[in-house]
Amino acid sequence: MKKFWTYGGIALIIGMVFWIIDKEENSPIEKQEVAQVAIEEVVPIEENLLYGINIDQLDITEGIVKRNQTLSAILAPFNVPYQIIDEIAKKSAEIFDVRKIAFNKKYTVLTPKDSLKAQFFIYEPNPTEFVVFKLDQPEIYKESKPMEIKNREIGGTITSSLYVNMTSLGLTPDLIDQFADLYGWVVDFQRLQKGDKFKVVFKEQLVENETVGIEDIEAAYFEHMGQGYHAIPFEQNGIISYFDQEGNSLKKAFLRDPLKFTRISSRYSLSRFHPVQKRYKAHLGTDYAAPRGTEIRSVGDGTVLEAGYSGGNGNYVKIKHNGTYSTQYLHMSKIGKGIKRGTRVKQGQVIGYVGSTGLATGPHLCFRFWKHGKQVDWLREDIPPAEPIAEENLRAFEAVKLEKLAKLDSVTYSEKAELLTSLEN
Repeated sequence: MKKFWTYGGIALIIGMVFWIIDKEENSPIEKQEVAQVAIEEVVPIEENLLYGINIDQLDITEGIVKRNQTLSAILAPFNVPYQIIDEIAKKSAEIFDVRKIAFNKKYTVLTPKDSLKAQFFIYEPNPTEFVVFKLDQPEIYKESKPMEIKNREIGGTITSSLYVNMTSLGLTPDLIDQFADLYGWVVDFQRLQKGDKFKVVFKEQLVENETVGIEDIEAAYFEHMGQGYHAIPFEQNGIISYFDQEGNSLKKAFLRDPLKFTRISSRYSLSRFHPVQKRYKAHLGTDYAAPRGTEIRSVGDGTVLEAGYSGGNGNYVKIKHNGTYSTQYLHMSKIGKGIKRGTRVKQGQVIGYVGSTGLATGPHLCFRFWKHGKQVDWLREDIPPAEPIAEENLRAFEAVKLEKLAKLDSVTYSEKAELLTSLEN
């Protein structure tokens, strides 16, 4: 809500002040006191705002976009002429394409109390933004909602799985993915033990008291089978990476998994019973089970060698990372936008989406890994690490490390983990 002074109120105050000053019978002290009282008695009026619009004289209608519903269909009951809708659609292309109004998204219509014709249409494409369509102008603009940044420190104990235990503590899938990527090369998350522990310090982004995202992890700790692993962020060569207490990088030349935190459904094997061909044959890849449409990431920087369709592989992408390593991603539902032969890709970039094209019984990713032109078992490879802390940066790293370790030491393990254990038993 905003406060403002009415023009009439301000004019009245100024008039009173000048009248007081012109009165000869009042002493200078009396004039000052009366003027001060007059100013202090002005009462601010609160402005009732929604999406930055004064709604005192407006009726509010909120709704959710139905399947296949268009802007024209939404506004039809609000007496907005088709010509206005058409003009809005053309004008809004650079700000927001109205053809992208999506199912299950929230919208609001504001109508003057003395009219049946809508004046504003507001659409929320995501939790952090809204698009305002002024229907009587017409005019379109996009705004961001106020965002709050909250410091969070969470500790927990593994009783089921990393995903189950972290979500039980209110952590988002995005943070779990970051955490899993952080420790992907030092901890096998498919083989966690009950009693393994974790701590994580991060900043959470909130809009209207709802979590909409997280910033990078500020410090983390994972204890697996009694062995502790710290993750300490430090900027080196203009890039923030994570290091252990000795200054060794937790990152390797490749991500641990081409999909965000998931499960392996089938491993590399020289003799596996093929579910489609019904015979034993070599399976020279690693299968990751995931829902259709799950994003597939390039595990490392590189150049696309092939991107297309073949009978057994379905939609696939093959990437050359350097003179030693290449990777291939099979059975995609579709290849990512702009991914074609010769495209340069970055580690973590989305190159396609999980599907079941080619010889596949269900949605999954078959990931293949080449070393010197030969397919090898990805999970058994000794992947080269990224650069450790440079000697000239050791003193600065030590200072950062002490600060992060102190913060992690202050984090306690949540009792919710113990509650979850009792419920499972």
